[in-house]
Amino acid sequence: MEFEDAMAEALKLTCTTCGQTNRVPADRIALGPKCGTCGDPLASGKVAELDPAAHDKMVRTDTLPVVVDYWAPWCGPCRMMAPQFAQAAMALKGRARFAKINTEDHPRVSQRLGIRGIPLLILYAGGREVARLAGARPAAEIEAFVRQGMPASA
Repeated sequence: MEFEDAMAEALKLTCTTCGQTNRVPADRIALGPKCGTCGDPLASGKVAELDPAAHDKMVRTDTLPVVVDYWAPWCGPCRMMAPQFAQAAMALKGRARFAKINTEDHPRVSQRLGIRGIPLLILYAGGREVARLAGARPAAEIEAFVRQGMPASA
């Protein structure tokens, strides 16, 4: 299904709390949809903390673009960028979903994706990796990175 068709019909959003895939009418995304199973917000503009299963399902299934911050608690630049990443998430609320995964707790994700340094942002759209951005960045650069990699109709 083409991205434009999917947006016209319904968006698929994976709940980062329970893992359930939800269908949300595209014109209702701004109203703050909630998961049909657990009731948690699906597009709140907040950064979701992922485990490997939620990560894999979200980047493979979600119709909205997903940007993931690969980070670790011992990484100073990662900690410095966290508020900027959260600011970018709010600015792009309803247009992209933002998440992060702790590479120290989940090293196999890093190995599988060939991550050699953190912080690293990876943008996914249509179930595939679209772009990578290495290093700590201010919110405006994160937003520009996401917008540049988003499908034209998003």
